[in-house]
Amino acid sequence: MPTAATEELAQLLLTSIELDAAALHVGRYCGPWRASTAGSDMASFHMILQGSCYLHCAGAAPVQLHARDGVFLMHGAPHFLSPYADPAATIGGQIMQPLDRSDHGSGTALACGFFRFRGALSPLVLDAFPEHLVCRSDGAQARHTAALFDMIIAEAGGDPLKPSALIVRLVELLLFYLVRQVTQGEAVAAGLLALAQHGEFSPLLERMLRQPAEDWSIARMAQVAHMSRAAFCKHFTGISGISPARFLLRLRMNAAAQRLGQGESVEQVAGQVGYQSSAAFTRAFKRIVGAQPGAYRRQLRCVG
Repeated sequence: MPTAATEELAQLLLTSIELDAAALHVGRYCGPWRASTAGSDMASFHMILQGSCYLHCAGAAPVQLHARDGVFLMHGAPHFLSPYADPAATIGGQIMQPLDRSDHGSGTALACGFFRFRGALSPLVLDAFPEHLVCRSDGAQARHTAALFDMIIAEAGGDPLKPSALIVRLVELLLFYLVRQVTQGEAVAAGLLALAQHGEFSPLLERMLRQPAEDWSIARMAQVAHMSRAAFCKHFTGISGISPARFLLRLRMNAAAQRLGQGESVEQVAGQVGYQSSAAFTRAFKRIVGAQPGAYRRQLRCVG
């Protein structure tokens, strides 16, 4: 069970990332059909709005899915959904139909699309996910997600290929509940969330997230974690898949991006994330984020 400190850390992690989602298809399949979002490097999802179906992933047994279950697939993993438990069953070329909210008895209603997390810490968060993850309607977040499923169904009914902007926002909320479910200990594989599950690291991560400008030398990190320097580096890297120094760099650039988005100057932000030199900060920011901090700030203004 997660501790109060772990849950607080999970909330800090959630606020450190931004989510983009695109609900590409929202409608109903009837008869023989097959649906997949494979073939892209992007993470994708399938929400079962009504009815049931089976998830087929390469090398794995079929998984039956029911209404209000969700499937999340990382990195374009090969898969498909169908109404049959047998993956070799004949599949027709059915086209998704508009969702008739009054029809609860035929076919399977789905919301399918892609998503990505933005922010310097997002790769470390995504590393916690297995290749595919099924969130059940009776899971830890069910009381929260049930209402979101109902709202998506209520909003659907138009062109299956052109879901409304509200549906996209509702899907984004469902995805954030998924992240919370992972942080609470379900299927955590690696990455930053795996570190958060270890009591010796969670106080350190919380302090670093709250105070990125502190002098976080390896020796200082090890001291807070109550480990020798060698043991700290070994265990930190083994669990997270990233060195403590690299994590600190990503953490600081993530905090910097948030502050730049709030309108603070490059010089102000540099000092707030532990850099005495704006030039050194600019080089580090470009290496992690891919843009100079000034250009990144201007881009956010244009988007806003």
